[in-house]
Amino acid sequence: MVSERFKPFGTNIFTEITTRAQEKHAINLSQGFPDFDCPLDFSGAAARAVSEGNNQYARSMGCPVLVEEIARVIRVKSGLRYDAYTEVAVFNGASEGIAGFFLGFLNPGDEVILFEPHYDSYPVCAAMAGAVPRYYTMRYPQFTIEENELRKCFNPKTRLLLLNTPHNPTGKVFSREELELIARLCIEHDVVVITDEVYENLTYGPAVHISMASIPGMRDRTVTVSSAGKTFSITGWKIGWATGPAPLIEALQSAHQYLSFATATPLQHAFASVLKTAGEDYYNQLNSEYSERRALLLGSLEKTGFGVVPPDGAYYILADFSDLWEGDDRSFVYHLIDRCGVAAIPPSAFYTEGVEEGKRLVRFAFCKKLDTLREAVLRIEKGLGV
Repeated sequence: MVSERFKPFGTNIFTEITTRAQEKHAINLSQGFPDFDCPLDFSGAAARAVSEGNNQYARSMGCPVLVEEIARVIRVKSGLRYDAYTEVAVFNGASEGIAGFFLGFLNPGDEVILFEPHYDSYPVCAAMAGAVPRYYTMRYPQFTIEENELRKCFNPKTRLLLLNTPHNPTGKVFSREELELIARLCIEHDVVVITDEVYENLTYGPAVHISMASIPGMRDRTVTVSSAGKTFSITGWKIGWATGPAPLIEALQSAHQYLSFATATPLQHAFASVLKTAGEDYYNQLNSEYSERRALLLGSLEKTGFGVVPPDGAYYILADFSDLWEGDDRSFVYHLIDRCGVAAIPPSAFYTEGVEEGKRLVRFAFCKKLDTLREAVLRIEKGLGV
């Protein structure tokens, strides 16, 4: 008896592929969660937070110690200043934050612009809010933004644009020029932006992450969402946050207070204490280790005959398998699992209008131990005849 608004989306693609991978004992390069723990002392911090009695409901918008630390880190890293108590909110992962803003800000019939390929929950958030999505299809291999095409997505009903940078699943890091283009159009049409920046600390080579809120004219019309999971390899903690002008955070909070009310109190205290200790050495080491993983997987995929575009950010590689398989992406993923013992994601699940764009591609996650990746690439090379 599934609600009509959820029927079009079916079973989550991550659930489907992970279940198949478990059945076949395949190495799981499909879901974006690490198979290793963060080197920082999260377990000790969590134990201390519990033992110190931080076990009751937290302030709905976030424990004071955490919202103050988030505001401090953002000020140091980007120069953006937010009031910790009116312009910062904490919730259960970035996904809840995005869903909460859709529910708290949008009215039925409002339109929202989504870039595809998109994370699978974005259209679902629009459906829950009764909003109408308009899609801009970014095309492999460069995934560039063209002004005239993007302008067509705007109309008098457009109220929100969702931007994800660094981008999942393409690894694209939006340039300053692209952000300024998007900003001009949003200001012209009085559109608010919500940015999913959970991979903000994962960029490679010359690529630099720029927050949309730092673009002139955008601080007061942008809600920026991030989380602890990707940067600190604690995806199971589900700690996310949003920053933005007080009226927009108030809209998000209006929904959050009735969805989950608050995030786990001891985990908020523990994360705040560890976040204080994470200096530039940690972030530099993080990028160095992920760069090594990225290079290993890229080299093997190229050797095997995939077409690849090195990602500038996040921890995924989109690869073109056209020279290796005649079927579509879903059949190729099942072939990989059955023949090679390696699971990946068919990215056509991340498209709504440009589904054909994804049917020749496959997404691999490289947020795994080097030993895991070495075994995975050996299996791929052997299974595909290299």
